[in-house]
Amino acid sequence: MHSPGRTAVLLGLLFGLAGTSTSAVTVALPQLAGQLGITAATAAWIVSGYTVALAVATPLHGRLADMAGIRLPLTVGVAMMGAGAVGAALAPNFPVLMVARVLQGAGAASVAVLGTALISARWSGETRGAALGRVAGVAGTLSALGPLLGGALVALGGWRWSVALPVAGLLAIPALWRGAPAGGSGEPVDKVGALLVALAASGLVLLIQSPSAGVVTGSIGAVLLVTGVPAVAWWVRRRPDGFLPRSIVTNVTVLRSAFAAAAVPASWFALLLGVPLAAASWGWTPLATGTLLVPAAVVGFFSPPIARRLLARLGGRRTIALACPTAVVALLVAALGGVLASPWLLALAVVLVTVAFGVGQPAMISSVGAAVPGAQRGVALGIATLVFLTGAGVGAALVGGLGSVIGVPAAFCLLGALPVLGILALLAGGPDRVEPVVPG
Repeated sequence: MHSPGRTAVLLGLLFGLAGTSTSAVTVALPQLAGQLGITAATAAWIVSGYTVALAVATPLHGRLADMAGIRLPLTVGVAMMGAGAVGAALAPNFPVLMVARVLQGAGAASVAVLGTALISARWSGETRGAALGRVAGVAGTLSALGPLLGGALVALGGWRWSVALPVAGLLAIPALWRGAPAGGSGEPVDKVGALLVALAASGLVLLIQSPSAGVVTGSIGAVLLVTGVPAVAWWVRRRPDGFLPRSIVTNVTVLRSAFAAAAVPASWFALLLGVPLAAASWGWTPLATGTLLVPAAVVGFFSPPIARRLLARLGGRRTIALACPTAVVALLVAALGGVLASPWLLALAVVLVTVAFGVGQPAMISSVGAAVPGAQRGVALGIATLVFLTGAGVGAALVGGLGSVIGVPAAFCLLGALPVLGILALLAGGPDRVEPVVPG
């Protein structure tokens, strides 16, 4: 697995399976809700819960990789993702399903951060950019095919088959074990810092989803957020080398790139949840909805060379600056498609957001990876991916929480503020910080 091309394809497939944990499941939500006796808004929690676990666990995997090397945390994470998929498929009720989905998200987080850390550790320059672009392209293609795969599986065997799809990632464990580097610093993980970050991130998503979940959920989210954020800041000051190292969280390039790029997965996950919900309201079957999104998968397949050329010519920051307005346009097109009940506009919106994700995600990784020394790259990518995927949780929670209150098109319009804020974040401040590359 030492070829950058083969490694990128394998990691892209794993990342895509992590993505299908959302995209393949969204088309099955109506059937899932009916069979488990819950509302559609409640069923949407399996998307939000997954993305929160995915986001919160990313810096933890980064820290574990710094401590023990990439091999063990990555293979254990993929095993957790597969085990969670099996547990979700066999869940007898919604609480068990939620536990399995959280386990699945926590495991999938290893792919999100350690897969890119593996590439950043082994290659640099244009080779790294090409590999990252290929990862994003394969991942985007498979994730965009998720609704079609999920719809076909629902038609074939029901919603349980669609949630079981990521179990295929278990087949990659032998190759990961052989190809991923082992050995780390041996430093212990800051458990208190990890817990505080998890509470703050969970509070944000709970608060956003509270319009459909109720006052109790909103109150819990508000308390976690209001107490968690100051607690995280206090802990960073007390433990500058802890779970969130001060040198990383004060790095302007890391923060600016991560916060701006987070608007892209927010838009992507929002459309992957909102478009199937809109199609279901028109009486579409899951398979028909999945077929509608096939063009996005085709576009995702061609995104690696686009990402590679943009990163080579513009660099990470300017490439993110192109992805953000593309996401804004995608959300507005989706809102118009929802109002006009136009499936073609919804399909176009998903195509546009797939393009944004296909270039925005490798641009963020490239920018962050170049801004920190090699010894800190794992934790830096973990923190950046935490912010990046928290955006995914926010997007899914906003559509799941507000879609039933103000309507899915209005939720899309409201979410468009995030990419605009991302553009403003990129315009603020001076030039990006770039660490010199040390050979070997």
